[in-house]
Amino acid sequence: MENEVKGMGRTYFRFSLTDFRRFSLNYKGLPYKTVWVEYPDIEKVSKEIGAAPTSTKADGQPRYTLPAIHDPATGTTLSDGPTIAAYLDAQYPDTPTLLPAGTAALQAAFNYAFSGGLGGIGNFVRPTVYTILNPRSQEYFRRTREQLFGKRLEDVAPVGEAREREWEKIKADFDRMDGWILKSGGEFVMGNTISWADITIASTLIWFKRVFGENSGEWKVIVSWNDGRWGKRLHAFEKYQSE
Repeated sequence: MENEVKGMGRTYFRFSLTDFRRFSLNYKGLPYKTVWVEYPDIEKVSKEIGAAPTSTKADGQPRYTLPAIHDPATGTTLSDGPTIAAYLDAQYPDTPTLLPAGTAALQAAFNYAFSGGLGGIGNFVRPTVYTILNPRSQEYFRRTREQLFGKRLEDVAPVGEAREREWEKIKADFDRMDGWILKSGGEFVMGNTISWADITIASTLIWFKRVFGENSGEWKVIVSWNDGRWGKRLHAFEKYQSE
């Protein structure tokens, strides 16, 4: 387990390249310590820190996921994104708000639709994720994903004409979601106000950027779509990216 520390205070447990909690904590100006966890250790660490499972596996067993957060000021440990956002807003009301009053349901609906709308790109992300993991996580990732898909990890992403058709579908998904955001009349989902939905977008985009690589064809294509607005949306969060 690798540790990186910034200040004192909340402990933020991470295993992936996604940045939901880090963006949230930086946006709110709350100090924290980051603890990196390898894939095969997620369930064990989650149980040790008292983080609840976030879903259920196909066999009915609880599924533990990260990121998670532990706040020593209150002894609270949480692992579900919206729950963490609501907790941080309630516990630290003098900091910028993640879930503006009366918007929690709409934020949840947007995040569900946004995450679901990007499902097709996952087949291109997974084989590349494997290449940048540490050895212990690589073994776990390959074994569990190959069991899930019933094929070698290298064969998950479509090739040739099938690849082109899939990227056309992904582009259509981005077009549709861009249209949703434009209806706000501003730079963000709620116009000119940053909220949890924007953090979802930014953290997902930076995940793609890191996995594919800044100079990759995939990333350059994504940031060129919709007049470059996806790149601009990520750029708006640069100030919140530091550990």
